[in-house]
Amino acid sequence: MKLRSVHWLAVAGIVSTLAACSREAPPAETATVPAVAETVAPAPAPPAPAPDVEWPKHGLNQAETRFSPLADINDGNVDKLGLAWYFDYPTARGLEATPLVIDGVIYTSGSWSMVYANNAVTGELLWFYDPQVPRNWAVHGCCDVVNRGVAYDQGRLFFGTYDGRLVSLNAADGSLRWEVQTTDKERPYTITGAPRIVKDKVIIGNGGGEFGVRGYVTAYALDDGAQAWRFYTVPGNPADGFESDAMKKAAETWGGGEWWVVGGGGTVWDSMAYDPELNLLYLGVGNGAPWNRQIRSPDGGDNLYLSSILALNPDDGSYVWHYQTTPGETWDYTATQHMILADLELDGKPRKVIMQAPKNGFFYVLDRATGELLSADAYATITWATHVDMETGRPVETEGARYEGKATGLHFPGPIGGHNWHPMSYNPDTGLVYIPAQDAPWVYATDENFRHRKGYWNTGTDNRPASLPDDPVEKQAVLDTVTGAIIAWDPVAQQPRWRVEHEGPWNGGILSTAGNLVFQGNSSGELVAYRADTGERLWVFDAQTGVVAPPVVFRQAGNQYLAVVAGWGGSLALVGGEALTAGPIPNRSRLLVFKLDGKAELPPAVDKRLVIDPPELTASAEQVMAGRKEYLTYCVYCHGDGAVSGGATPDLRALTPEKHAMWDAIVLGGMHWQNGMVGFGGELDKEQSDNIHYYVIERAHFSLAESAAEASGEAKEEGAGD
Repeated sequence: MKLRSVHWLAVAGIVSTLAACSREAPPAETATVPAVAETVAPAPAPPAPAPDVEWPKHGLNQAETRFSPLADINDGNVDKLGLAWYFDYPTARGLEATPLVIDGVIYTSGSWSMVYANNAVTGELLWFYDPQVPRNWAVHGCCDVVNRGVAYDQGRLFFGTYDGRLVSLNAADGSLRWEVQTTDKERPYTITGAPRIVKDKVIIGNGGGEFGVRGYVTAYALDDGAQAWRFYTVPGNPADGFESDAMKKAAETWGGGEWWVVGGGGTVWDSMAYDPELNLLYLGVGNGAPWNRQIRSPDGGDNLYLSSILALNPDDGSYVWHYQTTPGETWDYTATQHMILADLELDGKPRKVIMQAPKNGFFYVLDRATGELLSADAYATITWATHVDMETGRPVETEGARYEGKATGLHFPGPIGGHNWHPMSYNPDTGLVYIPAQDAPWVYATDENFRHRKGYWNTGTDNRPASLPDDPVEKQAVLDTVTGAIIAWDPVAQQPRWRVEHEGPWNGGILSTAGNLVFQGNSSGELVAYRADTGERLWVFDAQTGVVAPPVVFRQAGNQYLAVVAGWGGSLALVGGEALTAGPIPNRSRLLVFKLDGKAELPPAVDKRLVIDPPELTASAEQVMAGRKEYLTYCVYCHGDGAVSGGATPDLRALTPEKHAMWDAIVLGGMHWQNGMVGFGGELDKEQSDNIHYYVIERAHFSLAESAAEASGEAKEEGAGD
């Protein structure tokens, strides 16, 4: 194409020169000098378009910085950014994927592990692949049927499925190359994280810690899916022996219980990074199973390698070093959060570091060659520990934080953490790490009647003290502590440089660029651009839905584009309820792509009004309270605290009369299994199901009374103002 352009420019130059030579000379009687042909210079060739720039890896590069050197879109022109095109996905559940952009094609994954390929400039759907995840497997997931992305290598795509498979496709047409089952189907494993490519291997972890599994990562050959190695992150039954010296060492830190029956946890469900110079693969390890250490390891102990950063040799999966962020983890404080590799000058010396802001609220900087702790400082509100002892590398815990004997008060962070899976970004121009942070407390208490429920939630905690109170003053006091923010963290000075407050928690992953920009979606349904050096808000787009996935940028055919997957979902979108202080958010699943002077528009958003019209409540107070206990054991994780949906799943307060009549068929019989709502007939009896139903009806009546009281109060205030 470029050769053809040069050819036509050359022809144009020749024609122009010939025309100049054919001009007539001035008349002889007026000419005083011989006529000279006018020389006309060829028109300058237009500048060659800027080269294409791709987004080829999950974190853009192996260091997972999520910082793009592109600056065509910058702090001086971002206000001209407009929608270039959009693509509607055929699902309505959470979307969390990082798009890959390679050879003019955008590859994304969506709900139920479906994969899409779109033309990056026009949005045309090139192909689509549905791995046919069984819908009833949704019951085994903590945090929606999401998928965080695909990996690419030499014309081949790789992705995990919700039911534990690793799949490879031909990138050109989406045809299947191979697939392998990476998990034991007798255990409630899931895969939601993106795989990573290291040399000739694809690395994949798994999830399911809350449900009772044993964590591990596996490496497979890119060519045929043959297993190369597997590294377990927690020990199994000591009577069966140990797979490695690392597992033997880890087993010494567990004791007093049969943790292997439940599984132990320690799943690597999201973050990884790779340093090719050191040839080290870094893994973020998750929480214990159950959460409560008193149950899984009653003799105490650090319970390695829960809540740790692990460094492995990617050639054979052997252990190199670890750092445990939360020894003896008991609060769901995963260390699976985004890890970033960088070179920093600390105390006058250059250091190769790995940085992480895990759930527990401390920002860690480690030497990535050795695992040496270099700094650890609070980036979020913390009540469980006062600080990290730099001599021992261990947190100094506060009295009563482990809820042994009694419940905690409002405890920070709660299970969603000071930072969850939503990726950070490190900008070497500003020297800042941009953290999608949040404060959301919890009340931890031991489940004194705990029993392992195969395939269901097994936290070992009692959710009742953590449920929002009905008293409006008490409730508001709790909700006032729930916040969200972008924190621009200086990892050298170990403190925030600036902060942007959000309306609520559970906001999107972050991208920064050389154009002095930071991009982030939020739970209020916006996509926003900020100045990277100051946090000034420069541009906003109404996405019509919550945006939790991270944006990416790329350049194609001379234009820089911004792309993000939009579609409200994830754990807080399910369980959050009124803790989502921005209010319930609708799911409108789309791929949004922007460029300067883009002219496309989204269709008008139509919000359905929530209609609450419950049947009469005929149950006793005792039946309602019994139903509350069962609801908070089985139902809260998908349908929200107090039966208040976060927007990604049906709000049970608004059930129609027909749905109330079908309650047993749905709850016990699994009538809606195709939507992920399995039947609980094997776990609940008719009386328990009825009591949950009574509780849902009571919550609907309570919401109506609460709304009436608020309306009455507003009317009185207006009358007083008259």
